[in-house]
Amino acid sequence: MTASPLRLGVNVDHVATLRNARGGRHPDPLRAAEIAVAAGANGITAHLREDRRHIRDDDMERLKRHLTVPLNMEMAATSEMVEIALRLKPHATCLVPERREERTTEGGLDAAGQRAELEPRVKALCAAGIRVSLFVAPDPVQLDAAVAVGAPVVELHTGAWCEAIAAGEAAAARAELDRIVQAARGARARGLEVHAGHGLDPLTAETIAALPEVVELNIGHWLVAESVFDGLEGAIRRMLAAMKRGRGGAPARN
Repeated sequence: MTASPLRLGVNVDHVATLRNARGGRHPDPLRAAEIAVAAGANGITAHLREDRRHIRDDDMERLKRHLTVPLNMEMAATSEMVEIALRLKPHATCLVPERREERTTEGGLDAAGQRAELEPRVKALCAAGIRVSLFVAPDPVQLDAAVAVGAPVVELHTGAWCEAIAAGEAAAARAELDRIVQAARGARARGLEVHAGHGLDPLTAETIAALPEVVELNIGHWLVAESVFDGLEGAIRRMLAAMKRGRGGAPARN
């Protein structure tokens, strides 16, 4: 199949993590988002966690008010978060698993096991005109569940693959990448829009960008960490260049 243009969503969570380490308002996630957009990002992602450990409610409100590109609100599939999303009306929501003791989102959402809870919440968000994606493991069972609950988009969890590469576990990395490839094809065959994210750096993003089914990557930690050395604009431009190489030169668009 012909590859569609590939979008980059920049996650600004860890700009807020750095701010919250000292308190106050610096560095400001909104300023980071504006720099990201100027550097070529197609959208901004922010995770409003239940414990508000990084992004806060006022961050979401300011992002929604000032951004000129789509805002993707990552959130747990809870009544509280659905109510906030329905009030805020971001362009999109990505439903993720969330545990208070985790350092970052670990694993994909168990859409198959939580179908009864997810279905009415996905329905409410979609009815409000909010694009809904489910952050899931590259597993056919979870893809079927996404279709069953009415989510139009899945974001495939690339973390296990990236971790296997970092650990030098070549066989495991090959197996995980094959799961991602098959899941991307399977999701597209089921009529789902396919995104990917978690743990990506330029090398791994370039590989995922070569999958024609994937139309959006959401990346945060590497960009924010690398900005210490290269500036946020420079880090984003490096990522976009890697994505373009992987895609065979196809330009990105909103």
